[in-house]
Amino acid sequence: MKPKHVAIVGATGAVGNVMREILESRNFPVASIKLLASERSVGKTYKFRGENVAVQTLTPDSFKGIEVALFSAGADRSKVFAPEAVKRGAVVVDNTSYFRMQPDVPLVVPEVNPEAIKKHKGIIANPNCSTIGLVMALYPLHKAAKIKRAVISTYQSVSGAGAKAIYELEEQAKAYAAGKPIEVKKFQYQIAFNLIPHIDQFLPDGYTKEEVKMMQETRKIMGDDSIRVTATCVRVPVFYAHSESVAIETEKPLFPEKARELLSKMPGVKVQDEPEKNIYPMPLFAGGKDDTFVGRIRKDESVENGLTFWLVSDNLRKGAALNAVQIAEHL
Repeated sequence: MKPKHVAIVGATGAVGNVMREILESRNFPVASIKLLASERSVGKTYKFRGENVAVQTLTPDSFKGIEVALFSAGADRSKVFAPEAVKRGAVVVDNTSYFRMQPDVPLVVPEVNPEAIKKHKGIIANPNCSTIGLVMALYPLHKAAKIKRAVISTYQSVSGAGAKAIYELEEQAKAYAAGKPIEVKKFQYQIAFNLIPHIDQFLPDGYTKEEVKMMQETRKIMGDDSIRVTATCVRVPVFYAHSESVAIETEKPLFPEKARELLSKMPGVKVQDEPEKNIYPMPLFAGGKDDTFVGRIRKDESVENGLTFWLVSDNLRKGAALNAVQIAEHL
């Protein structure tokens, strides 16, 4: 493949930093790399393949000569600058929510629906971090037994809310241990030693935007609007990796043994399911890894064709940066 001229938008953020690292570790064919961010980040430098690369101010003209632009700078920035990048000849892989549900924008997890990439008109959307891990597990099960309904509860790490959220958990834990007052800035309440059932804004129907993202995006990626999905999204005091409890109801019977077999054959999924040996997925071990880990697979006794399982994936890697780079690789 001919090396490409690449830009990372939001290069100084938690996801942008991981994008840069993954481009290097996966030997993506980079002819040149441009790191773009707001004016306050100009002057910072980051290593890429042994060279110092200075951060530049994001402007429309930043995309002259750029062929692939990886966006992770917030929906407002994507709304304005992604079309500008496309005008200048770049293909955009956008990690924000802005374009995901637009009918003419592919929403892609490469292991699930790579064929959608070909339909792009300059912009390809990267799904929500929790949705990516979810569909990695749902897809092989849906192909085998057709999922009618999925009930999901998420346990989402603070890194999903950015670098400031990571720092806040660190500082609150230190303050708690020292017996000092705990400051709350990023989240609605103290996150250290607490759970907050509130991610993104509440909507009139009582769901949050994060929950609706999971519900809508899952159907779009899986290509099946008949799947009924409900979700409850919870922020937990974990630094990296999102966890999910998933209960599905299928049209055909799907026994745990068969589900383990199907999941073990799914690229990018690792089954960790030996409860008698205390082996099951945990954020402690999933952080920094590229796979989606699935375990606690068991029959759901509350419905005729039910299955329940637990999954964990690193939200900054497969849940964001890695998936975006994989899309670029397919391009």
